[in-house]
Amino acid sequence: MAHFIHSCNFVDLFSSATQPSSVCLYFLLLQNNHVVSRTTNASLYNKVFVEQFEETPLLVAVLTYMGYGILTIFGYLRDFLRHWGMEKCHVAREREEQKDFVPLYQDFENFYTRNLYMRIRDNWNRPICSVPGAKMDLLERASKDYNWTFQHTGKLVKDVINMGSYNYLGFAENTGRCADAATESTHHYGIGVGSTRYEMGNLDIHEELEQLVARFLGVESSMAFGMGFATNSMNIPALAGKGCLILSDELNHASLVLGARLSGSIIRVFKHNNMVSLEKLLRDAIVHGQPRTRRPWKKILILVEGIYSMEGSIVRLPEVIALKKRYKAFLYLDEAHSIGALGPRGGGVVDYFALDPKDVDIMMGTFTKSFGAAGGYIGGKRELIDYLRSHSHSAIYATSMSPPVSQQIITSMKIIMGEDGTTLGVVRLRQLSENTTYFRRKLREMGFIIYGNDDSPVVPMMLYMPAKIGAFGREMLKRNIGTVVVGFPATPIIESRARFCVSAAHTRDILDTVRQPIMD
Repeated sequence: MAHFIHSCNFVDLFSSATQPSSVCLYFLLLQNNHVVSRTTNASLYNKVFVEQFEETPLLVAVLTYMGYGILTIFGYLRDFLRHWGMEKCHVAREREEQKDFVPLYQDFENFYTRNLYMRIRDNWNRPICSVPGAKMDLLERASKDYNWTFQHTGKLVKDVINMGSYNYLGFAENTGRCADAATESTHHYGIGVGSTRYEMGNLDIHEELEQLVARFLGVESSMAFGMGFATNSMNIPALAGKGCLILSDELNHASLVLGARLSGSIIRVFKHNNMVSLEKLLRDAIVHGQPRTRRPWKKILILVEGIYSMEGSIVRLPEVIALKKRYKAFLYLDEAHSIGALGPRGGGVVDYFALDPKDVDIMMGTFTKSFGAAGGYIGGKRELIDYLRSHSHSAIYATSMSPPVSQQIITSMKIIMGEDGTTLGVVRLRQLSENTTYFRRKLREMGFIIYGNDDSPVVPMMLYMPAKIGAFGREMLKRNIGTVVVGFPATPIIESRARFCVSAAHTRDILDTVRQPIMD
């Protein structure tokens, strides 16, 4: 059993005026392929930062590749039978008279869908017939053609424990202060706005929301959008363009990736949460400049997330900010999963590390998780927000946020901030933290491989083999537990997993109920 430790005298290093090399910012402890990443820099962190990622055991990796190989062989066999009419083909394909045209369907993606994904398709898109709270009701469905089509049986699966929704603070509910306020807002404003903010869709409730968000984040100004995905994909192109460089974490969400591609900027990817990799890209960008011309980059924009929803990891924000300051870059922080779910005040990863919000140039987040609503926001300096109001496609062309959705956000945010005159927000924040710690600890004690940070409410449990993806999801549902299972291409091919999302609405009994069938 070998231990490899890399460390340095952090206090002496950061007491000097010279900025540090990120090589000395953390050390790794490897024990039986178990990778524990710790950060002990007292100058940057207000707490010990620990994340665990166990490497896939060699035997498991080999068996996983063999499993995919066998599925691929049988897939080609079934395609052969379909080609000769011995098996019915349900999937869309090119017509015979169009065989010389540019293909409409990509061959490998189509192959994967019809031969691998279709075998376990029943684990996704299950119809929910209730509020997605701690428990929910599912509409039962059945398939007679191996998941190509589904028929609803008309029966309900009652009181399924919900471990898949991003309902971190339990605000996805149809009773209580948020529901009452949203109902009252509907009576006053109606459901839809029917216009953009620039025309006739700017309501007083929208301006109240943006002022509240800015106060909650601790920034000068903010702007709200009706769709979380579009908040990234439509605003990044307004912030960066030709002659700019975007440095993106390799595990960033698809909305960040799409926004970066639409911007027309040069994109370079650094290893996940790896400050050595990020600093190397920053240094190279400063030294070499733009390709061919060698001119300095107009702008260098770093894209990171607060909590990575597939890994359960938390961004090393203090280190990112240190590098950003040293190399004069700009920082775009996506707090979709971390806002409301981290920090003593629910202020996200900035609050979690007790950092100054002014050190983050663009603060982005969504209202779809902790606030039980929809949409997203961007916060920052007033000049930034004023610029986006006139340059963002999401602001100019998209319909305004629905009034009851806006009211749901306002009410839940005031509860979190304690401005409702109760301690309900503090109680929910503490309950989420306790539930997260308890659930992660118990799963590890049971011997399961859990990824991510101990404080992250996103809890990935590794399954590895493709056959386990479908089997785990089905067996959990038989025991009235709804989970999310994820495999390739959403994850690396040998790192399939089940992903649990812990909520403040979960009780200790519910979490113990979830653990029992996993152990069985």
